[in-house]
Amino acid sequence: MSDPLGPALATTLQALRRDRGLSGAALADLSGVSRAMISRIENGDAQPTAALLGRLSGALGLTLSELIAQAEQGDRRLARRDEQPLWTDPETGYRRRAVSPTSGGSLELVEVELPPGARVPYPEEVFAFTHHQIWVLEGALAFREGSTEHLLERGDCLQLGAPAPCEYRNPTGRPCRYLVAVTRRN
Repeated sequence: MSDPLGPALATTLQALRRDRGLSGAALADLSGVSRAMISRIENGDAQPTAALLGRLSGALGLTLSELIAQAEQGDRRLARRDEQPLWTDPETGYRRRAVSPTSGGSLELVEVELPPGARVPYPEEVFAFTHHQIWVLEGALAFREGSTEHLLERGDCLQLGAPAPCEYRNPTGRPCRYLVAVTRRN
C-alpha cells in the first residue's frame, strides 16, 4: 500500500471485524463489499477507496472519521494541522483530513478536497446513524441526496435529510474544498 495510513487501516479493519464477531462473509453481506476485496484490504494487498471505506465503516457502525482515527490511534484534545490524519483515495484523489482532535466525540469535523470531475458515492447505511452538514469553503460541489441534487457554491451549507444513498461530485475544472460536520443520531 502506498498510502502511509494503509497498513494501519488494514489492521484496524480486521480487528474491528473480529471484535464484532463477524466473518469476512458476514461483513461482505453487511457492507456490499466482496469477501475477496475485504480479504485483500485486510492483508494489505489492496488500498481501499473512499467509497469502500464508507461502506465498511457504515457496516461496522462507525463513521469514516472514527475508522481513520482508530487506525491513527489518536485520542488527543488538540489536533495541530500537521498531526491531523490525512487520507487520499487512490481511485479519485479525494483528500480527507480528520480535523477533530478526538474520535467518537459528539462532533466530528472533516475537511475534504475533491479534485475536478471526481465522484464519491456512499450507500444509505453510511448516513443511518449520523447527522451531516456540508459547508463549501472553495469551489463548487454537486451533492446528490437520494434523487435530489444540490449545487453548492462557496459559503453554502447543506444539512442532510433522512438517510439516503448520496454522492459528492465536483462538476468543475477546479478543486472543491468543503467541511463536513458529523454528529451521531440519538
